[in-house]
Amino acid sequence: MIRKVFILAIAIAALMFAQRTMTVAQLEGFIRSSVEQKLDDKEIAEVLKRTRLSERLDQKALSQLMSLGAGPRTSAALRELSDSSAGLPAPAAAAPAPEAPKRTIVASLHPTSEQQQQILDGIREYALNYTQSLPNFICNQVTHRQVDSTGTGEHYRELDKIQEILTYFEHRENYKVLAVNGQMVNNKDHKKLGGAISEGEFGSMMYEIFAPETQAEFTFDHVGTWDGQRVNEFRYHVPKQRSQYSIWAEQVDRTIIAGYHGTIYAAAANSSVVRITLETEEIPPDFPVKEVAVDLRYGVAKISDQDFVVPIKWEMHSRDGRELEWNSAEFTLYRKFEATTSLTFDTDEGDAKSDSKDAKDTKPQVKKQQQ
Repeated sequence: MIRKVFILAIAIAALMFAQRTMTVAQLEGFIRSSVEQKLDDKEIAEVLKRTRLSERLDQKALSQLMSLGAGPRTSAALRELSDSSAGLPAPAAAAPAPEAPKRTIVASLHPTSEQQQQILDGIREYALNYTQSLPNFICNQVTHRQVDSTGTGEHYRELDKIQEILTYFEHRENYKVLAVNGQMVNNKDHKKLGGAISEGEFGSMMYEIFAPETQAEFTFDHVGTWDGQRVNEFRYHVPKQRSQYSIWAEQVDRTIIAGYHGTIYAAAANSSVVRITLETEEIPPDFPVKEVAVDLRYGVAKISDQDFVVPIKWEMHSRDGRELEWNSAEFTLYRKFEATTSLTFDTDEGDAKSDSKDAKDTKPQVKKQQQ
């Protein structure tokens, strides 16, 4: 297996032809990333010429930026930015990190009804604030899709392998397909891959289950062990009338909303959600997709030298008529979202450069798409 490295120059292509406003902190991130990725000095300078600052770039900050290894043209452009920003306000001081919410952790193996409610309240608080705790980041998503036309579950064959970059920017997910079966692709829409696809793994599914308007029904199950740690397990149920889980069938161009139920696994030590299972219900009998089951698992990844709980594996089983579909995805190589970053995949062939854009400012739906 040959390791291929794809370099993403997110800002360069877009900013070469448009003006953008940056803060001093954003400018520093752009320069640092550009230098680390050894981007062309002339191209960086051209971007800076089309950049405006919203804050003053003083001499101290200018010196720090130039010390990062900027080339002569980039340095000259930075001096021009410093001169043109002289009348702007100084950068705002960084806000102190918010304190972690104080929760009552119940460690009993047989919690009382009152203790069960305390545990659930802690999990709900964690779930509703989960996306706010995540930084902007990029990760790799590799999805294997399999089908069993016999409907027995004993004769799966691999349909394809999809390699994508997933950008999480300002609490929104954005997918860019890079390769299918090891072959590089351009302008391939994640939503038009065919077959079964899903999105919403980075917080949307968790949030919808615990959102006040969903009014999910929770029942304590038991205290168990998951991935080597003690967890509290709660069953939940969301009826169709309060659900936002959508399924689209391309062959009939029809979208339905399904009810669902499943289990939440939360770490007993800190209420963090480590696993979510989901199974659909109340699907109309005349709809092609008969059932969908999802298993989402979380783990700890380091982003900018800080640990975050993020999805690490996802599986979805579905049935379309007689055909069974089984998708499994892994999320790897988490890193901070900056102006540039590198994406590494294990693949047998294909090597290319690709542009990536900021995620759209729309909330990703919790959904399964069947094509």
